[in-house]
Amino acid sequence: MRSQLKKEVVDNMEHLGVYRDDFEHTIDIYVGMLAQYQAFEKQFEESGFKITDSYTNKAGATNERKTPIYTAMEALRKDLATYSNLLCLNPKTYERVKRPEVPVRKEEKEKPKSKLIQALSETS
Repeated sequence: MRSQLKKEVVDNMEHLGVYRDDFEHTIDIYVGMLAQYQAFEKQFEESGFKITDSYTNKAGATNERKTPIYTAMEALRKDLATYSNLLCLNPKTYERVKRPEVPVRKEEKEKPKSKLIQALSETS
C-alpha cells in the first residue's frame, strides 16, 4: 500500500514539475502519514463515524469527549497539510512556486527631439 501511495505522490510531483531526489525522506514521511490516515479513516467508518464518546472521570462525572481515532485524524490532517505544502502538492503552494515567464520589455521608440535640441546638435 505504501509503495503505491509513494508512486502516486512522486507521479503527481513529477507532473507538477516539483519533484527532486532530495525530497525522498520528506516524501517517505508524507506517505507514512497518508497510510496512517487511511487506516484511521477505515476505523472511523467502521465505528459509524462516531466523533464523541462518554467518559467518566475520577470524580464520577460523565462527559463527552472526542474519540481517540477522531483526535488522531485531526492531528494527521494538520500534519498532512504542512507536508503537502512542503512538497508543493496543493494549489496554494504550487502557485507560489510556479514562475511565470518574465515579460519582455517593449523597445521604446525614440521620442522626437525638440527643435531646440535639434538646433543645438546641428551647431556642435
